[in-house]
Amino acid sequence: MKRTPITIVTGRSGSGKSTALAAFEDSGYYCVDNMPVALLPGFLNLPLDHADAFTSLAFGMDLRENGFIRQYESILDTLKGMGFDFRIIFLDADEKTLLRRYSQTRRRHPLARDKSIRDAIRSEKTLLATLRRKANQIIDTSDLNVHDLKSIIRKITTLGTGDDAMNVQVISFGYKYGLPVHADLVMDVRFLKNPYFEPSLRPLSGKTEKIRSFVLNSDQTCLFLKKYFDLLDLLIPQYENEGKSYLTVAVGCTGGRHRSVVIAGQLCDHISALGRKTELTHRDISKSN
Repeated sequence: MKRTPITIVTGRSGSGKSTALAAFEDSGYYCVDNMPVALLPGFLNLPLDHADAFTSLAFGMDLRENGFIRQYESILDTLKGMGFDFRIIFLDADEKTLLRRYSQTRRRHPLARDKSIRDAIRSEKTLLATLRRKANQIIDTSDLNVHDLKSIIRKITTLGTGDDAMNVQVISFGYKYGLPVHADLVMDVRFLKNPYFEPSLRPLSGKTEKIRSFVLNSDQTCLFLKKYFDLLDLLIPQYENEGKSYLTVAVGCTGGRHRSVVIAGQLCDHISALGRKTELTHRDISKSN
């Protein structure tokens, strides 16, 4: 078990720890959420025949457990002295974002039993300040959506492993909803003719054949795709040579439902045909224009 990488996912309540832990699980980690820190030594000292099934471990730990702040430092120091290797990933967000998230979900903050949400958020920040300074990596999720955070976790889990060949994520988005925070390349396709202004096409998405035909059956689009394909063919090998494990290519139109969806699909197909791992996400396709 001492050879098994161990990740502690912690941070402020409402910062996205559950999403991060789910992303670790999707990447093949054995994950345990809200495990009391005092139980770690017993878990990690399981007989080796049981531990062989665990290639990587991730534990979600935070103030939901009353003894976490009081005990985590001494227990982790003890385990490190025994030869266990830990990394601490701390998720954070600003106060305004946390207030909004709690308002939307209506979940109770673990420290809000006898105080307001705002006071609970501030108290937690103070209690976690030392742990935050000890973290190996801090992820501020204030401006991230679920897809952005999962993308970051995927980068963390593939870096330095045998599976760290570069993955390419293609994202369509709408400028009216903001840029994808962690995009490496951003292409604005608002110069293409917009099907939104055709009343019969407006309710449709870029996944439909009518929208695809509208966007793709254009000399302007064909010329653009040819030149952008050439640019990607040049850039992708250069990023790989630099050791980049994950490349995010974002394509934006006004609302993220029509033009960007079609073009993102074309880019994903082109990159996949080159033999590279790809993932396609339409961030804003379900949002109303």
